[in-house]
Amino acid sequence: MQETVTMDVLSDSASPLYEKVKDFVLGNIGSGKWARNARLPSEHELVSALGVSRMTVHRALRELTSEGHLRRIQGVGTFVAPPKPQSTLIEISNIATEIRGRGSRHRAEVVVLERIERPTPHLLLAFEFASARPVDHSVIIHFENDLPVQLEERYVNPDLVSGYVEQDFTTTATYDYLQNATPLTEVEHLISARPAGAEEARLLHIQTGDSCLVLDRKTWSGPVVATVNVFSYVGSRYTLGSRYRPNSK
Repeated sequence: MQETVTMDVLSDSASPLYEKVKDFVLGNIGSGKWARNARLPSEHELVSALGVSRMTVHRALRELTSEGHLRRIQGVGTFVAPPKPQSTLIEISNIATEIRGRGSRHRAEVVVLERIERPTPHLLLAFEFASARPVDHSVIIHFENDLPVQLEERYVNPDLVSGYVEQDFTTTATYDYLQNATPLTEVEHLISARPAGAEEARLLHIQTGDSCLVLDRKTWSGPVVATVNVFSYVGSRYTLGSRYRPNSK
């Protein structure tokens, strides 16, 4: 970004300096000066132009990233985030929030949390990688009132999401961590009914061959594939659906 920044936004105000920096960034985004997917000036450039500390700028950008206004790619820079997507059929949501919203108890059990150094050719193709690269992998069971209702399997691009395999997903939802790590710009959903395999049945406490609703989800952040996911729901214990207003056009 070759834009010149000024200190006008940091003039007299009782707000903390980091809030003023946030207002400055949001002002440039709102005015269209910094368009979606545009790269922001570096932290060093913002520090020099605005006359504030590196810590102040870092906090402002970190909070704006957490709020979904910016996306930060390690080693590349900070960019204006595009809007978060919502499917017309299925909204991306947090199953833990859904379960608690029904007044039920939720808990998660982590079965697998690992880095796959040599992904299968099928997985490399799903991520659209040109060459072999590692991916992070998790398998988590979600319980509603101690009854397993969803088996969540995720493959995550570590270039976009750092520290994934180091998290405690019994206390932090993968959904929340991924939403904070990188904004999603495109989502693909495929839904099917499939018989449960032996391992899937064991984890979900059902019989092999019992019907499962399976949601295959692939997400992108800009042109880069962020995650490849499979969510298996016990057909007799869960339904998938939504309510929305059709486009009037």
